[in-house]
Amino acid sequence: MRKDITVAAEARSTRGKNEARRLRVKGLAPAVLYGSHGPAVAVSVNPKEVNRILHSSTGHNTIFNLAVEGGESTPVMVVEWQSDPVKETLLHVDLKRIDLSKRLSVKVRVHTTGDPKGVKIQGGLFEIITREIEIECLPDEIPELYTVEVSELMIGQNLRASEIPLGGSVKLVSSPEQVIAHVVALKAEATEAAPAEGAAAAAEPEVIKKGKKEEEGEAEAEKGKKK
Repeated sequence: MRKDITVAAEARSTRGKNEARRLRVKGLAPAVLYGSHGPAVAVSVNPKEVNRILHSSTGHNTIFNLAVEGGESTPVMVVEWQSDPVKETLLHVDLKRIDLSKRLSVKVRVHTTGDPKGVKIQGGLFEIITREIEIECLPDEIPELYTVEVSELMIGQNLRASEIPLGGSVKLVSSPEQVIAHVVALKAEATEAAPAEGAAAAAEPEVIKKGKKEEEGEAEAEKGKKK
């Protein structure tokens, strides 16, 4: 989805770990701009601005404008990024130029809504198998997400990728048979536990019988000693 956002960037002539450290000390993050028949350009960006885009409702599918100081200004998308696992600061980002006249493939989130009848009425379990599908469309047609109603799902039924209404000129890239979510029956834990309890009950009399035989044996031995 295209947004009216512009992120400033500065071209950099050097690369490597030392250069990346120097940039991070300055509060910048190293980045690479490439794609759409243009040369790869090493740049630096404000990590907070890019993080704000990544954490927005459209996330990495956001198309925004990158303005390189003294250079090009072009629509881009974030295709890869690295973040510090503790501080969550952006360490590196790859930005791809986007040709707004050409179709592209992206992954879009799928959100389910409603309580399946298979859960409410039949006591089943609703499971989400995947939270996104891959589609092909023009850049301006990228949806924020797909919302699908699942209230009618019963036990044994599922929601597949082919059932999601895409709209417009959007085409499905994921397999049509890909399962998004389904309702399954709960395992009968009580039924599984019953044989185990029965086995324990069956084993117990044997122990008791063995105990009685041992007691009888001890009693006979005592009688023998008295004689």
